[in-house]
Amino acid sequence: MAGRLILGIETSCDETAAAVYSSDDGLRSNVLYSQTEIHKEYGGVIPELASRSHLEKINSIVRRALEHGGVTLDVIDAIAVTVKPGLPGSLLVGLSFAKAIAWAKKKPIIGIDHLEGHIFSSFLEKSLPFPYLCLSASGGHTALYLVKNFGEFQIIGQTLDDAAGEAFDKIAKLMGLGYPGGPLIEKYAQEISFEDFFHYPRGNPHTLDFSFSGLKTAVLYDLVKRGWYDLPAKSLLATMNFENKKQVASSLLVCISKMFEQKIELALKEFSYVRGISFVGGVACNRFIKAKLAQLANKHNLPFASPSPAFCTDNAAMIAFVGNYKAEQNKFDTYSLDIF
Repeated sequence: MAGRLILGIETSCDETAAAVYSSDDGLRSNVLYSQTEIHKEYGGVIPELASRSHLEKINSIVRRALEHGGVTLDVIDAIAVTVKPGLPGSLLVGLSFAKAIAWAKKKPIIGIDHLEGHIFSSFLEKSLPFPYLCLSASGGHTALYLVKNFGEFQIIGQTLDDAAGEAFDKIAKLMGLGYPGGPLIEKYAQEISFEDFFHYPRGNPHTLDFSFSGLKTAVLYDLVKRGWYDLPAKSLLATMNFENKKQVASSLLVCISKMFEQKIELALKEFSYVRGISFVGGVACNRFIKAKLAQLANKHNLPFASPSPAFCTDNAAMIAFVGNYKAEQNKFDTYSLDIF
């Protein structure tokens, strides 16, 4: 027996993804098409191009997920689909497809909050005892959660402006490194042993909220001050060499890591009863930050969980997982379900 079978569909931004999750066997399949190459030349996601790509790929991606999971739509028990937050056009493609096959096969449908998917993505590989702290960081969001149970969590700190991943992308673009910025920043920083050369500002140490807009501005004006960037022309100067770029990348990575550590330390003082720490979202692909947060958890004798890269970036496995426990709780939606 395969237990309850959930088909998960995720199209909130620029990843077309589908997965099959079994309440007995766990994850049966996880298929994803990334649009990174499409958007790379623009330095960021173009919503119209993302929607068109989802339309082209979603049918084949769902078919492959079912095939890899060894199942057909007839035996699927429910369909879980991302309905918020995200790009409206992208979300509508996934939801419309999910509603169409749910109606045709008379299957129940479950609308999933993309952020809830990230919060519980670590459970695809490792369980944590409740309650625990969850730091979720990506290109679209950065927040700190107190997670009390499946489907029961509250934001205790969040970004007041930009997301951490957005800061990586925009500063990488500023330095002419390319897109996406996070992996490139880490690559450059690794080549110079993750040293903190320029000591960029860490933000307000007395609040659980984050702010990355000021950090971006601080980096920009530091580049101008050092004669590496022409602000009126909005372009790098030849005086900024490869070594300088590595120094900026390393200092930026150390700064953001310290900001994360600072917020978690503050949260541990306020919520001293938590029993674990997790780090999720696209930024959790960063091995340096992940290692630093694991060390912090170990210092406090707390278990630490962070997903493999495949489950850090947008994926349907986490959507199917959340769909499974919502189905268990009998939390289904009607076919009039819409994006939010």
